[in-house]
Amino acid sequence: MSLQQAPPSRVFVELVPWAERGREDNLVSGGETQPGLRRALPSAQAQTAAREVHVSGAAEVSAGPDRAQVAVRVSSAKEAAAEAKKSVGRRLDYITQSLQQQGVQAENVTVTKDFRRVENAYHMEAEVCITFTEFGKMQNICNFLVEKLDSSVVISPPQFYHTPGSLENLRRQACLVAVENAWRKAQEVCHLVGQTLGKPLLIKEEETKEWEGQTDDHQSSSLSSASSVQQKIKSATLYAASKVFITFEVKGKEKTKKHL
Repeated sequence: MSLQQAPPSRVFVELVPWAERGREDNLVSGGETQPGLRRALPSAQAQTAAREVHVSGAAEVSAGPDRAQVAVRVSSAKEAAAEAKKSVGRRLDYITQSLQQQGVQAENVTVTKDFRRVENAYHMEAEVCITFTEFGKMQNICNFLVEKLDSSVVISPPQFYHTPGSLENLRRQACLVAVENAWRKAQEVCHLVGQTLGKPLLIKEEETKEWEGQTDDHQSSSLSSASSVQQKIKSATLYAASKVFITFEVKGKEKTKKHL
């Protein structure tokens, strides 16, 4: 009876951290291990053995309003319809010409007219809505119209607002600044312990918050036409905050080659 040949033996090799290098000689033929030999880690545990740094970063950004709208109202009440129209038309022409001379584009000016009869008089009213992107120019034009026109012309307080998409852009900016702050923190930590920061393994935005500027109690109760332009701008300012969590890979300190 012939003897069966034994199956070829296999040798398993495991890469272990530097602290375990002294145990590599414990491997023997046939895949057997001597007592005390470190067994291979499961894949999940091997991943956790990677060197990482976990940091969080936060940021708060703000943006003031980028648009303001002012309404200029002109009215007249006359017994004759033609006189009412002429009175309003003369002042309306002066207002529109002044706006053109000050460099206000036609697409930023909207004129509406209303003509009606009340009892024995004809009432003519016109409203000029002006949209400004330069608040300094807005103040100069409003002051000019108040000085040149009589009391029958009423200029509304400016209404400040944001163009569509401003809040979304502010949210994005807050997130990017928070990520940058976390990255700088991780860099400083690695530099402190003599290591090199690697690539990000996980970036997670944990918290976001948005709100509009608020005044204190006594200011909010009196926030009206008497409020200054700066107070109105402050109350219309948008704020956004973001908090992120990032996991970075940590590399060993890079060695510099010596040139002969």
